[in-house]
Amino acid sequence: MSGASNRFAAFWLTLIVVTYLLVGTLFAVYTPDWQAPDEPAHYNYVRYLAEQGRFPVLQHGDYPQDYLEEIKSQKFPVHLSIDPIRYEFYQPPLYYLLATPVFKLFDGALLPLRLLSVILGGGLICAAYGLAAAVCSTPSALALGAAAFVAFLPMHVAMTAAVNNDTLAELLLALALWGVMRYLRRDTQEKKALSVVGLLLGLGLLTKIYALIPAAVAVVAVALRRWRDPRRAARELAWLLMPALVLVLPWLARNVVTYGWPDVMGLARHDMVVEGQPTTAEWIADYGWAYLIWQGVQTTYRSFWGKFGWMAVLMDRRIYLALTVFAVVSAAGLIWWLVAIWRSLRRVGQAKIPSPPGDMAPKEPSPLTSLGRRDGPAALLLLSVLLTLLAYLWYNTKFVQHQGRYLFPALIPLGLAMALGWWTVVRRAGALASRMTWSERGNGLLFALPYAGLALLDVVCLFAFVIPYLS
Repeated sequence: MSGASNRFAAFWLTLIVVTYLLVGTLFAVYTPDWQAPDEPAHYNYVRYLAEQGRFPVLQHGDYPQDYLEEIKSQKFPVHLSIDPIRYEFYQPPLYYLLATPVFKLFDGALLPLRLLSVILGGGLICAAYGLAAAVCSTPSALALGAAAFVAFLPMHVAMTAAVNNDTLAELLLALALWGVMRYLRRDTQEKKALSVVGLLLGLGLLTKIYALIPAAVAVVAVALRRWRDPRRAARELAWLLMPALVLVLPWLARNVVTYGWPDVMGLARHDMVVEGQPTTAEWIADYGWAYLIWQGVQTTYRSFWGKFGWMAVLMDRRIYLALTVFAVVSAAGLIWWLVAIWRSLRRVGQAKIPSPPGDMAPKEPSPLTSLGRRDGPAALLLLSVLLTLLAYLWYNTKFVQHQGRYLFPALIPLGLAMALGWWTVVRRAGALASRMTWSERGNGLLFALPYAGLALLDVVCLFAFVIPYLS
């Protein structure tokens, strides 16, 4: 990696992060109070810790369904208190412990807590770049594209500018997967790398349950690398799992004492408390399978891009159409690239990876050489996507929760796949235009165009949809 390429990547990553921090701060400041999913319940958890000095216990009555619908329909007026909304009291404690000093320092003001999430979001973008670059073998425009997708996806911006534990959990998940990739690439000593990943997994499980996804990926990574040496595999699994268990076991033991065995994560208590929440069985009985699937796909897709407030405010249909065009074109480019790799593998026995975009030094290693290797970093990212999707589907077998934000744990690999597909299309377009006055710089500008458009769309969403409809 040349110094010029490093400076190039650092400049654009800094620009992405700074732009995100500006846009995220605008969302934090101007989004009306409590108009983000579950924000009052998360806030009340922080307040309980700050005022009571102990962890809360989820109890019947903490999910007042009728009251919640009333206060949402009236857009959270001042005369209706958020105090009864406490259904997040079962969550692991790490985010709330981190937010409690901010709550005390600013006397419970909402904005500083939102800004804490924005800062964590900036760290997440850097981690997204690092993870994507590790998969690509080298910092590249693809890693920048993945980071920009994480930074500027409108719904993700809205969630990272609200009070919740999602952003911290995503950050720890990304760091853990980054550590797994370094382990696979032998960029660090195995014991050190796996112990750090184990610590991150433990912290992740103390933040949100979907940290089980990188834990499963890490176990598979060790198994794939050491399948010929069971003793070494067992030893490395111990290095991986022991730090996580040391961190998380006290919390699990506390939950068993509080909620009873085997409810180690408080999920059974949560399912009992949220009475009145629509269940999948009820929807099937009332509307049938076809309606459930259609609504599930449509609502999940739209809310992945942006459906603001408490899933109440849609964007203009033309915006969804433009985003769909970008997604379809990128998917076509990804399929095109995969077909080219498959043909190359059949022809010569190993993948001939196309050269990186022209805004990188042409003699640098190809950004996705790893896809032709057997250690499978990209395959493990795909596994994390599949596990995220399975977790989403499993949750929806119980409750009707067609919310695209539940797929955000897989946002980095999805962003990397989008970047690869779009990059392939851009290079093909550049090749077709090469006989005209087209340059490698033109490829770079065309590649960056949709990400700049997403950043602009964030501002449009805030001032054209969020503020007018939720104030």
